[in-house]
Amino acid sequence: MRNTLVLCCVAALSAMSGTASAQDWTKSKWGPNDEIGAANYMTPELVVKATSLVKTGKTYALGIPVTPQTPAYPPRQFKLTIVQPGQAGIPGLGPNKATYNDDILDTWVGIGSQLDGLGHLGVEHVYYNGNKLADFADPNGLKKLGIEKVPPMVTRGVLLDMAAYFKTDIVKEGTAFNVKEIEEAAKAQNVEIRQGDVVIFHTGWLSLIGKDDKRYSAGEPGLGVEARSTSPARASSLSALTPGRSRCCRSSPRTCSRCTRSCSR
Repeated sequence: MRNTLVLCCVAALSAMSGTASAQDWTKSKWGPNDEIGAANYMTPELVVKATSLVKTGKTYALGIPVTPQTPAYPPRQFKLTIVQPGQAGIPGLGPNKATYNDDILDTWVGIGSQLDGLGHLGVEHVYYNGNKLADFADPNGLKKLGIEKVPPMVTRGVLLDMAAYFKTDIVKEGTAFNVKEIEEAAKAQNVEIRQGDVVIFHTGWLSLIGKDDKRYSAGEPGLGVEARSTSPARASSLSALTPGRSRCCRSSPRTCSRCTRSCSR
């Protein structure tokens, strides 16, 4: 029902090949009922191939810890309240005097790490696969294109170190990663981006959290508009970027929507 979900991962977007027009993006190649876009490439065969790559069992946390201090785009805010229901003035509950803490969360979901559903962004109230706002948006949750429609994703991950590519610890805000930069970074690392991969861009940007929140919130590096035009072999590759908005979104709201709708194909 919701269009975003806080996860311990980065926002996932898929790249497409070719140029998207206002007509192109309103129709899914998977049919009129499609609500998950490039997640359709997450096949059982792809999962089997991905799991065969596990050798050491190491895991890596990609999430941003969410607290009241986590930088967020206004008017978003996070509030957590810890309570002990029904325990005031008594030593505990039941014969064993049990006590417990519970929590109340009052927050915007779009803070920290998140995965946006295809109902998040549109153009002139038209969303992925031609869905119109009035037909599926409800204050209590989206009737279509919600994040709950996206299946669990297990696939091959490719980490591109863009900080190393640009020879810096933190890639400068406003820097766009387009086809040239992505291909050169992959070549430098001797890695291949395949259909259905999740591509994670390391920029160093998250190191600003808690140190320079003003700069962190004011801009960021990320995918450029041209990055959506890739070779056919990469047409469905999933791209993950931190902190969660591509560089093209910074150009203008319309450009942001164009990138997002292109990234759903």
